Amino acid sequence: MEKILDGFNQTLDYIGSRAWDPDFLLNLLSVVVQIALIIIAGRLLMRFGGFIIDRFFEDKQKYDKHLKRRNNTLKIVLKSALRYTLYFIGGTMALEVLGVPTTSIIAGAGVIGLAVGFGAQNLVQDIITGFFILFEKQFAVDDYVKFSDVEGIVEEVGLRVTKVRNFDGDLHIIPNGKIDQVTNLSTTTRRVVVDAAIDYNQNIQEAIDVLKGLAQEVKEEYSVIKEGPTVQGVQDLADSSVNIRVVAMVEPMDSWQIGRVLRQKIKERFDQVGISIPYNHMVIVNKED
Repeated sequence: MEKILDGFNQTLDYIGSRAWDPDFLLNLLSVVVQIALIIIAGRLLMRFGGFIIDRFFEDKQKYDKHLKRRNNTLKIVLKSALRYTLYFIGGTMALEVLGVPTTSIIAGAGVIGLAVGFGAQNLVQDIITGFFILFEKQFAVDDYVKFSDVEGIVEEVGLRVTKVRNFDGDLHIIPNGKIDQVTNLSTTTRRVVVDAAIDYNQNIQEAIDVLKGLAQEVKEEYSVIKEGPTVQGVQDLADSSVNIRVVAMVEPMDSWQIGRVLRQKIKERFDQVGISIPYNHMVIVNKED
């Protein structure tokens, strides 16, 4: 501790002895000006780079909302990478101005990075996969996706991990290197399929006509339906029912709601017009009788 204090005092004495030396003051002023210029240049490059990134994605955001979400995610990552790159370059230049040799530092950092790379192959794989996910626009925040054993809404897409929350509220944090197959269920309209079962004693054509009228009413009521509902006809002659298929194309996140709505309205309309729906019966036999 005493040696450190002595060294510090010696440095102060050296600066105090040369405080009025014109050459020393000129060199000090030159160092301060250069560092200030490095900081100003870094800020300007940061703003200019951010402007270029925003302009690159600006026109594309006006058309497709799914593309807009992906572009917003990619913009954040690109700006973050630009910021850290400028920090590294600016810090290296500032050390050079202060007279600190950076060649050995960079070489040492390269050796350390190589050693860390061998010991962190999974981390490198996660980051590389994260870049491909972002640049290939496989999915973005708010997309509904399905991985091998995870299904839910994407909350965050990073270079290393992706966070997905399922409908139970569980948050799954998945390393990007583990994502080998993705099903994005939010990119286009989804198909809703409902099979309306009627008893074998019912008139099939009458049931189809009732379903067509109901389909038109549902289409007018729900704007999220893009195509249909269309009554396609008899889908299956089951053991105890004739199944008539109804299909609709809807917005991705509304498929479950429209499916429930169709099932409820079909049951209610069949009850109104007297079309019987088959269901299991239990017969109790009294042996004494």
